[in-house]
Amino acid sequence: MITKISGTLERVDPTSNAVELAIGPLVHEVLVTELVRRGLQQQIGKPIVLHTLEYLEGNPTRGNLVPRLVGFLSEVEREFFELICEVDGVGVRKALRAIIRPVGEIAMLIEEQDAKALSTLPGVGAATAERMIAKLRRRMPKFALLVARESPGDVGAAGDVFSETYEVLRSLGHSESDARRLVDALRSEKKKPKDVQEALESIYRTIHKR
Repeated sequence: MITKISGTLERVDPTSNAVELAIGPLVHEVLVTELVRRGLQQQIGKPIVLHTLEYLEGNPTRGNLVPRLVGFLSEVEREFFELICEVDGVGVRKALRAIIRPVGEIAMLIEEQDAKALSTLPGVGAATAERMIAKLRRRMPKFALLVARESPGDVGAAGDVFSETYEVLRSLGHSESDARRLVDALRSEKKKPKDVQEALESIYRTIHKR
């Protein structure tokens, strides 16, 4: 399975959720969310890295399956996309069109059970919004942590560090609310941690000073 791909961005298709990435003599088509597509429009001719997942598109009974690559700017974004695709009635193509807002914002809407706002996403009606909330609400805290810092083209290492730190805190016995409070406090500091170890050291150093 191809999980990461890097190359020079050659083209961003303005009419579809696809970009073309040159890797040596080969040019690969990669499907992206609408949010990522907009963010990459200013990156043509530049080297980029996309975290990817593969899927087969088509009708298996007719034998016309086509392998596709879907690309994301971070592992967290890829994980969120896979969760969205688990909801009944939401396939890959619908998820690509629907994600027009940052992951953290959509996660917050799901966590807060805001079906009305979710239903405004392209292809997501009232019924699908309710299914998203029912299936994913309890799995959104780590993604909702991104809400304060995301913007198109700015989903990367920092978001991963905060999300991973949250997960480590939960594994250490902190409740969801406590882990979020600690990570939110860390995010508000001027100096951002470069990795999870540094994040944890900063958090516990602050706790011990109290």
